[in-house]
Formats: sequence, C-alpha cells, structure tokens
Amino acid sequence: MELSEASKQVEAMHDEIMRFGGLFDLDALDEQIAENEQQMAAPDFWNDNVKAQKVIDENNQLKDKRDNFVQLRDSVGDLQTAVELLNAEPDPDLQKDFEKQFAATQKQLRDYRLNQLLDGKYDSRNAIVEIHPGAGGTEAQDWGQMLMRMYIRWADSHGFKTEVASYEAGETAGVKSVTLLIQGHNAYGYLHSEKGVHRLVRISPFDSAGRRHTSFASVDVMPELDETIKVDINPDDLRVDVFRSSGAGGQHVNKTSSAVRITHLPTGIVVSSQAERSQLQNRQTAMNMLKSKLYELEEQKKAEKKAQIEGQQLDIGWGSQIRSYVFCPYTLVKDNRSGYETHNVDAVMDGDLDPFINAYLQWKLSKKNPQ
Repeated sequence: MELSEASKQVEAMHDEIMRFGGLFDLDALDEQIAENEQQMAAPDFWNDNVKAQKVIDENNQLKDKRDNFVQLRDSVGDLQTAVELLNAEPDPDLQKDFEKQFAATQKQLRDYRLNQLLDGKYDSRNAIVEIHPGAGGTEAQDWGQMLMRMYIRWADSHGFKTEVASYEAGETAGVKSVTLLIQGHNAYGYLHSEKGVHRLVRISPFDSAGRRHTSFASVDVMPELDETIKVDINPDDLRVDVFRSSGAGGQHVNKTSSAVRITHLPTGIVVSSQAERSQLQNRQTAMNMLKSKLYELEEQKKAEKKAQIEGQQLDIGWGSQIRSYVFCPYTLVKDNRSGYETHNVDAVMDGDLDPFINAYLQWKLSKKNPQ
C-alpha cells in the first residue's frame, strides 16, 4: 500500500467519524449512562423486574453506542500516528502492523456505518427467522436447508447465538420448515431485510437427467418481543399440542413429548418449539413466537391502512420475490429491491450477507428520504 494513498484514506476515515460524532453529544450520553447506573444501584431497583430489565437493556445499548464510537475514533487516531511515524522514518515491521490495523479498522468502520442505519423500533432485538420451502418437493426442501445454513453462518460470523426452535425434516433431504432464534444486538435490524421469497436456479443434484430447476422458499423475520410489549391472547383461542421432538436430521430424539405446537384459531397461525428439553420452556418459547407473529400482523394491518389513507402502493407480504440466486448457466446473486448483485455465490451461501443488508438499508433510507 502506497503511504500517500493510505494517508488520504485515513484522513477520510477520520472526517467521517467526526461527522458521526456530531450526530450525538458524547458528554450527554455519559450523563445518561451515569443516571441509569444510579437507578440500578438503588435498593428498590428490582421491585419491578420488567422495568428494571428495560433500564438495563437501554443502558447496555447506550454503552455500546458510546464504546463503539470511542473505539473507532481511537483506532483511526492510532492509524494517524502510525502514518506520521512512517513518513518520518520508514520501518517494514511498522508498515506491516499498520496495514493489518488499517484493514481491521476499515471493517470496524463498515460495521459502524451499518449500525447507524438501524433506527427501527425493534431493530436492536433478537430475530425469529422462519424458512418455508415452496412447492417442488425435495428440490425446494434442499433449498430451504441451504438458506438455513446461510443464516447460521452469517450469525456465527457476527458472534450471534443461533438456536433451532423448531425443525421439520424433508422426506428425502432438506427441511419442510425450520424456525431459528438468532440472538444478538441488532439481529432483527440486520435480518428483517431477508423477509420475502428467495429464488434459486441451478442444475438439480436430485435430477438424474441433469436438468435446470427453479426453486422458491419464503423467509419470514420477526423481532423477539419481551414482557414490555403487551399482546392480548385469549387462552380459549389456542389449541396446544405436544409431541416428541428431534433435532436437525433426526438427532437427539426425546423419549418424552416435550415439543409444543400452538395454533391460534382465529388467524390460523401455527408456531412450535422443540429446542428445550422441558415442555414448559418450549411452551413459553412458542408463546413468545406467537406473540411476535400476532404483533407483526397487527403492525402490518396498521401500515396497510396508513398506506390506503395516504394513497401509497405498499408491497408487503410473502408474495414478494426479493432475491434471486443463480448457480447455472452463470453465477449471480441479485437483490430485486436495492439492485445490489455479486457473482460470488459461494461467499453468499457461506453467510456473506452484509453487502446485501447494507444495500437494502441504504435503499430503504432513500425511499424514506427521497432527494
């Protein structure tokens, strides 16, 4: 890397970070954190568990916001110092360290930019991801499992925890349906861009004639809600079934009927959980999932009503195809909303979704604030 070019890039990074810093008052942020910590130290803090947890979660988010900015600012400051030293006296070892730190800081800045686009009400929450293959039997079910692997790989690369809440294996291969709980700060904010229909074109490994097949799978993404969000559910509207659970591929078959399936009769919504060994825990997980789905349904109705009043065309729901993955006769993954595309399908299927997520969030922002 040419030092003059590196120096320009470091200064550009510094200017961008200073612009980020102008979006909030660091001193006021520290004061807010101190106030929350004072509340947390009070003897009666845990008298209201729900309220206490809300304060803790808010404080953790504020600390993350402060720490991420300070770390990024300090990293770029270190790069500026290294550039000055290298300009004064070239040193191969320092040059190598600089290039390594430069690459790490670039990634840190990309992640920070992405986080700035997450301003939705529930963006900071865990994500519930449901994958349902379309018609097409084994071919579509295999595609569903490929998507499941892609999201797990993405979550792993971000240090998020993934739990398979429910899993129904395909008859020959793949999955009939799967629900993932992806736990981590901003998981929903990142992954809500994945909601919609995903289309695959490839030479089918299940077709002895080697013909090209097109498969579809729908992905639904919801925020995991907590006790602070009230959703009224009438117990009389529920049908609860229990059954024996098994892990992906049939492993870890329980001898007891610990898995729980809940059907909400008025809407027909069905949720299930088999991740836990306890029937009680699975029931609680399933109820949380049902609450999220009912809340999302209500929010969708409000958005549709608002759009009708304002005369907007609102494209919501499962019928919208958001992304195409072409393996043959050429390689291409293209998002139909943002227009972002890449020919590196292997990287995408290994969980490299951040460019798509970033492009979607930028596209969403441009729709919200048209020039």
